[in-house]
Amino acid sequence: MPVPSHPSATPDRQPQDAGERAAWRTRVQALAVAADGIRQASDRWDAISDSYCDEDGWPVDETGYADGKVARDAAAWEHVETFLAHGPDVLAGVRAAAQPADYLDGPISADLLRLRGIDSVLERAGEIHREWDQVIALMEGSMPGSRELYEEQAREIRNSEGWHYADELGYAGAALARAADHLTDRIGVDQSAHTGRVHAALTRSTSAQRDASAASPPASAASDPPAVRRSR
Repeated sequence: MPVPSHPSATPDRQPQDAGERAAWRTRVQALAVAADGIRQASDRWDAISDSYCDEDGWPVDETGYADGKVARDAAAWEHVETFLAHGPDVLAGVRAAAQPADYLDGPISADLLRLRGIDSVLERAGEIHREWDQVIALMEGSMPGSRELYEEQAREIRNSEGWHYADELGYAGAALARAADHLTDRIGVDQSAHTGRVHAALTRSTSAQRDASAASPPASAASDPPAVRRSR
């Protein structure tokens, strides 16, 4: 009688691939929702910020203006936490799955180019998160009776410092989610040989982009042109 094989030992690893891709889709969807949430927080603030200011843009209702920014920053930071949880792994997966042709031309070439600075954005946001953890640890040991008051102040400072990086993730993070979604079918495929080739592919694609830019005028349209970013 034939011995049934273990599900994960099928010739093309389909069950394992399916599980990996399902987990991948969940993380990518979380990033897409987080990027959209950051943009919504920014748009909500932009829609009302002028009402707190005079014609020259100076706040006339300083309390309302400050409270509005605090609310924006707090809403955005919640989504930054999602990027800190899933962004680095998804970014690594995108870079492992993407091929040179994806950078040069195709539906995600513009999105891949937008990812060039996302490493530093995630790293700085991660530093703010770690600093916050350290502050809370100090509060727990030194000011248990008044921690609630100072914790709220510290939280507002963290969110305010994180706004710049949240704003960046609203756009670069959306590009990451789109690129990751496009590459879903490549997730779960053996990519052990890709790690060493990714850096070479990036180098080649960057050189090719520079050569193409020198030889021809820049493209007039992008797949997702950035919206006007007004948040102050």
